[in-house]
Amino acid sequence: MNTTMVAVMLATSLVIGLLGLIGFLWGLKNGQFDDENKMMQGILFDSAEDLRHMVDEEKNKTTREKE
Repeated sequence: MNTTMVAVMLATSLVIGLLGLIGFLWGLKNGQFDDENKMMQGILFDSAEDLRHMVDEEKNKTTREKE
């Protein structure tokens, strides 16, 4: 393997890593990872009706906090 090939591979991996970091930071900024209660609600409430009820309660809670 020559040094040119190593340099190309290194540059390519750095660009791909930078794009991944930018995508992750964009996701954090836009709230893609804010659903911390999803798994707990899935464990606590078995039926779809219970989950819909919890979603409605969360919406009501957030609207009350805004007022």
